[in-house]
Formats: sequence, structure tokens, C-alpha cells
Amino acid sequence: MKTDITIKIGGEAGQGIQTIGTLLAEVCHCAGLYIFSVDDFESRIRGGHSFSLLRISNEPVMAPGHLPDILVAIDKRTMELNRDTLPSESMVILNSDTETGFKDNVLSIPLKGLAKEAGGLITANTVAAGAVLSLLGTPVEMLKDLMAKKFKAKGEKIINLNVNAAQKGYDAAGEHRYHKQFDWSPEETSTVVISGAKAAGLGALASDCRFFPFYPMSPATGVISSVIPYAGKLPVVVEQAEDEIAAVNMAIGASFAGVRAMTSTSGGGFCLMTEGLGLAAMTETPLVVVNAQRPGPATGLPTRTAQPDLLFVINASQDAFPRFVFAPGTPAETFRTVKKAFNLAYKYQVPAIILLDQFLATSQVTQENIFTVEPEESKESDIEEEIEKVFESFTVTDDDFEDPETYKRFELTPDGISPRAVPCMGKAIVRVTGNEHDEKGGISEDAANKIRMNSKKDAKLSFMVKEMEMPDILHPESHFMLTGWGSSRGIIIEACELLREKGADVGCIMFNDIWPMDPEQLKSSLAGKKLVMVEQNSNCQMGRLIAQETGIMYHEAILKDDGRPLYPEYIVEKASGIVG
Repeated sequence: MKTDITIKIGGEAGQGIQTIGTLLAEVCHCAGLYIFSVDDFESRIRGGHSFSLLRISNEPVMAPGHLPDILVAIDKRTMELNRDTLPSESMVILNSDTETGFKDNVLSIPLKGLAKEAGGLITANTVAAGAVLSLLGTPVEMLKDLMAKKFKAKGEKIINLNVNAAQKGYDAAGEHRYHKQFDWSPEETSTVVISGAKAAGLGALASDCRFFPFYPMSPATGVISSVIPYAGKLPVVVEQAEDEIAAVNMAIGASFAGVRAMTSTSGGGFCLMTEGLGLAAMTETPLVVVNAQRPGPATGLPTRTAQPDLLFVINASQDAFPRFVFAPGTPAETFRTVKKAFNLAYKYQVPAIILLDQFLATSQVTQENIFTVEPEESKESDIEEEIEKVFESFTVTDDDFEDPETYKRFELTPDGISPRAVPCMGKAIVRVTGNEHDEKGGISEDAANKIRMNSKKDAKLSFMVKEMEMPDILHPESHFMLTGWGSSRGIIIEACELLREKGADVGCIMFNDIWPMDPEQLKSSLAGKKLVMVEQNSNCQMGRLIAQETGIMYHEAILKDDGRPLYPEYIVEKASGIVG
């Protein structure tokens, strides 16, 4: 039988809220349970109100929980904000200043006082984690074992400090237990707990990416920071540029010189990169960019989530040129999509843009081992060894031109893909310019040449379209189809199943590969369906794109543009009046 519990931990920034969630998630993973963790925080170092939502289940989950079964109120404001919406069966751990007691499902615990007794005020969050695990019926030994592993490098003193703090919190809960319980038998698991940002970074490493120029911008910084631990072990360079313009031009320069490169940014940074995007298109230099979206123009809401950049990235930079745009829905999809983006960007010599968002980039999710090529070949292995195998297979391809002047970097070909030589790696003379050029790369203002070069680049599109996968369709026999893209994938699927349990005639359509589209094939797949668009923007961008490319107008739209994540319950509430 499925057991599903959501824990909400709230307080001020700086009170260790994420640490509590991380400790709980790691213990649950050791027991073979599945987790989906979401952090909600303001763009400040101290104060304000932040919370962490941790959904735990004995079966795989694809979406975050919403209403908490257990609320951990580190400050009074958390209790005030959640008091009226708590389900009747919820339990609360309330941080009190003086005493421990249990009344009306509220367990009062002096977190700082117990931390001080354990040996250090800094361990108040560990006290809270111990209390939660006690309510869940978790054997305290599991938490102690985790502490020993987690703080091994810091020595016995730190281990003992945290073990004592966890025990204080565990004992403070006494005999009280939440009415839902898990089987806490430790078990080996082939799963990993990973964020979309880390999956993107590892996907780039697995694609033989060697150079990571970037300028910090949340929530995209996590993509590059996930690569930094490998910089001393693998032949990769991570470079913090002076701004986003420099970062994208560094990536283009490295790619031009034969080194795979990737940069990551958010919408504001991508604005600055658009000139570089045009340079990559004109010079037909492969380029991979991750855009981790966030809401609002200018600085917007730096720590919130949204899907506002779809139409922007498809049309970014002046004039028109081919590009790939992808929007994965899970960390595992992100890993695979980044690899696909690299392969296609370098095959067709075009930019490839991967759309993440704050929700996908930062959420911690239980996934099957994404480093295994085939399920039947699954085995335990060290991540570094897996990635090193990719690098060992890398070779630089030389060219064999006898006469350097015969090489045409932009030669007109039926598929638009010209022979690409690496400068200084052979006899060919590689000419390149940001201006319009002829086949050899020399500047040309000839009108007929301009038409030829346009046609050459456009010739790639018919081949690029064939590389794109059609959207996944669940319950294709249904009349109404919840339709979304990117990080809303699991949330929409869960909402769809909840609606079907209520008798609704509804399925769902989820896009991962977005651009270029195949209008005819898409029209065939969507024929006779009423599309109910589900998007985290204010102007239904995917709905507009589908209408533009296929002529099919969406039936209704469920839009959420407040910077907060979607939840299945929100979609169910909004969709119930639409799908019946």
C-alpha cells in the first residue's frame, strides 16, 4: 500500500531550513524511500520567510507535496502562515524557547536549548531533524550512521556533536508518532537523489564538454558549480567570466578551436548573450547554452520559478537561423537532453538551448541511476570512473587537404552541413568572420551569395526536424489533453491521474523537444483533441507556438505566474470546471 507524507519546514533564511530537509532526505534514501524536495526562499541571506517541502513515499513520486502532514515551525511566523490550511491530521513541531510538551497535535521543543545541551547552538537544525524522524518512527541508529558518514572528514568531535543533537531531538518527541508509518529497513538501492542543475552539469561532462565559462546568476549557477568538484580530476576548465557577454564568447571561441564548451545563465544573462548567439549562427560554430528561467524582466524574482522564456529563446538574436530548443522535465531527462543537445549542436553546427527553471534546477528528486547506459547493464560504479571513460575515447579529428586553398568552410551542401576543420590542426586554412561571407569564409556583400547562404543554413532545418522527438502523450484516447512542457511534466501527469480517478475524460501531452517543430506530424497527433494548456507564464507561450506552427488553437489555459511552483492540486482545481 502506498504511504505518502509531506513535511514542511519553515523559518527565516539562515536558520538551517535546507539542512533539515537534506538530512531527512538522505535518511529516507538510505531506507530505499523516494523523495521530492522543493525549497522556497527569498533573495536574502537573513530574515524573511523560507520553507522546504519534502515529500516522502514508498513508491516513485513525480511532483512535490503541497499541504503538510508534518509542519516544522522554526519561527512563529511559519505557524501563523500555515495554521488555517493545516489538514486536521497534521502534526506540528514548534520551536519553543523553554519547554517540551505535546498538546493538540503540537509538539513544542526548545531547539536552541537542546542544541546547547548537546554541545553547540549550531546544531539546532539537527535537533529538529531528530524530532521529525522520531515522529516518523525511524530507528535513531539510521540517523547516527548518516552523521558518521556525513561528517567523517570533520572528525569525531563534530560527529559526536551532531549525534548528540539528533538524539536530543529524537528523545524530545517521546512516544508520539505520526499515524502514517514507513518500513525503515535499510536497503540497497540503484537510485540517486539529484537536482536538475547537477544532472545538467554531469550531462555536459558525459558529452565530453571540456570548458565551462560562466557568470554567476541564480538559478543557473548550480549547473556550473556541480562541475567544479571534477575540475581537479578530469581535463576540464571552469572559468568565471567578467560578464555573460564574455562567457558566451569564450564558449564560442573554445568551440571554434575544437573544444566542446557550455555556458549557463538565466533569462537576464541570456539577453546579454543574444549577440553571441548570432555570432555562433553566422560562423556556424556549435554552441550549447543552458537557460535556467526565472520570473520577470530585468532582475525579476531571482529565487523564484517560471517558464517565461520559450518564445524569447526561439527568436533571440537578429534575423533568422536554425537552432535547437529543448525543455527537459526531470533530472534524468535533463542528463539525457544535455547529451542530445551537444550531439546535435555539433552535428549541425548550430546553437542548442536547454530550458531549465528554478524549480527543476534546485529540486532534489529520487531518480533511477542516470549514468547507466542500458537498464540490463546496471551495476554499481563510481561516477568519476564513468565520466573518465568518455574522456578516454576523445580524439581530435585532423583534416587531409593537400591544397589549403581548396577548403571551403561554408561549402554549399544538400543538407547545409559544411566540412568543419579545426584551426591549426591540419593543412586547411580556416577563415571566419561575423559578417556575411562566401563559401571560403571571405566577407561578401554580393546579393546572390546572401541568398545562397540563407538557403544553405535553412537546408539544415528539414534534417533537424527529423532529430526531434514528438511529445509524450498519456491516455491518447481522451478528449481533453492537459498540455505542458519542461519541468511541469510530473506535476501534470499526477494531476491527470487524479482527474481520471474522478471520472474525467482527460489525458496529457508533454513536450521535451520543442524547436524546430514538425507541423504536419504534430497536427496529426493533436487532431480532434481539446488542448488545455498548463504553463507557468502569463501569455500561454507554448499554446501560442502550437497555434503558430499548426493552426490548432488551444481550448483553455491554466496559467500560474506568481513565481511559485505548480502543484497537482492546483491543476485539478482549475481543470475540474473545464474537463468535467
